[in-house]
Amino acid sequence: MFGRKLFQTLGSVVCALAISSHGHAQTAAIAPYDNRPVIENTIVEARLNTLLPRLMREAGIDMWVVIAREYNDDPVFLSLVPKPRFTARRTTMLVFFDRGDGGVERLTVSRYPLGSLYEAVWEGGDLAAQWERLGQVIRDRNPKRIGVNVSDMWPVADGLSHSLYEQLMRSIGPTLSERVTSAEVLVVRWLETRLPLEVEVWQRAVAIARETIARAFSNEVITAGVTTVGDVAWFIRTRFEEAGLEPWFHPDVNRQWQGADFDDNAPSLGDGTPDAVIRRGDLLHTDVGLCYLGLCTDTQEMGYVLKLGETDAPQGLTDAMAVGNRWQDLLTDEFKVGRTGNQILAAAQCSLAKAGIKNAIYTHPLGVFGHAPGPTIGMWDNQGPTPGRGDWPMYPMTGYAIEGNVTVPVPEWNGQPVQMKLEQSAFFDGAKVHYLAGRQTALHLIRD
Repeated sequence: MFGRKLFQTLGSVVCALAISSHGHAQTAAIAPYDNRPVIENTIVEARLNTLLPRLMREAGIDMWVVIAREYNDDPVFLSLVPKPRFTARRTTMLVFFDRGDGGVERLTVSRYPLGSLYEAVWEGGDLAAQWERLGQVIRDRNPKRIGVNVSDMWPVADGLSHSLYEQLMRSIGPTLSERVTSAEVLVVRWLETRLPLEVEVWQRAVAIARETIARAFSNEVITAGVTTVGDVAWFIRTRFEEAGLEPWFHPDVNRQWQGADFDDNAPSLGDGTPDAVIRRGDLLHTDVGLCYLGLCTDTQEMGYVLKLGETDAPQGLTDAMAVGNRWQDLLTDEFKVGRTGNQILAAAQCSLAKAGIKNAIYTHPLGVFGHAPGPTIGMWDNQGPTPGRGDWPMYPMTGYAIEGNVTVPVPEWNGQPVQMKLEQSAFFDGAKVHYLAGRQTALHLIRD
């Protein structure tokens, strides 16, 4: 039922996704504001009905309590409630209780209702009465393990403030307080796991990002000798803002060029000074992230500004892009269910060393947040194991930003090294990695 409703909605507001021979996303329509809650709420309902019970049992938690205050939201809060909603109202309390064969009961002890997804179990009163009612709800159900959002490793699982924690302990009393435990495993699994319905929506978000980059790296935006890298960044940002899309960081645009005196050992080559003027023969790079319909993207692509008389980029740059694609393949070949991020990093580094590819890997989970919870696979400033987050295992139905770079000498530039800094949003189904809207396999060419 919910699947048909979602696809009917998508069909009315989203064009079919097309991918050009260069892997550029095209014709990615953007849903108008009034259609977005229908799509998002269909997904939230499906996740609460089908995913949450399984994950609570997997985490060994039979009650999950999420408490948020207005303008001090728990990071997980908005992923649990229907839209349109921008923050918790006053103090909002959610209770999830696993009744076994009876399914997971969803309750709200709050002044403002949350629609049909939650049963309201408080008739009103002052804040003291609200806390008393929450304590009664918990005591009546007598849970074995009460999960709350406290964590010293995962910021997204650390949303219960100290004062709220203390009030909760007072409300449930000493016996039940001994059953309170961290819900960090449940929170991470909830935030990292995607349903097939979400993947369909996610593809549109990634297509929008890639289509915007294709426009930005074209003569629609760039005039050699006039346009700055800052101009291109603001074109991307403005495109998102005008379309009601939420950037989760300001776009980055930078340039490399023949004869540039870069530090070959620098983590990232290029000049990203906002007023740096783009010239013919420049190799351009951008890093773009947006959030749409509750899911985030993270994309880095490369472009080249043709010199007078050129019809294509120098072969050395084309070859460097191919090396970058080979880097992606060798990395994602190591994605296996149950492997930790640190294990994947080590295996990929071994394969890349055998292939003779100079590279850096800083791949991260992607989803409700741009830097989402899940297995960290290298960091730009640490190419060794990442304690804690790198020890998290890989699960199926999870998303990743396949992010990193390769450094390749370019014969036409007298052997000067360039970096192909690539990042594509991808989905791991448990057996295979799928790029959500294709991947870049050829440079964007600016034919000014």
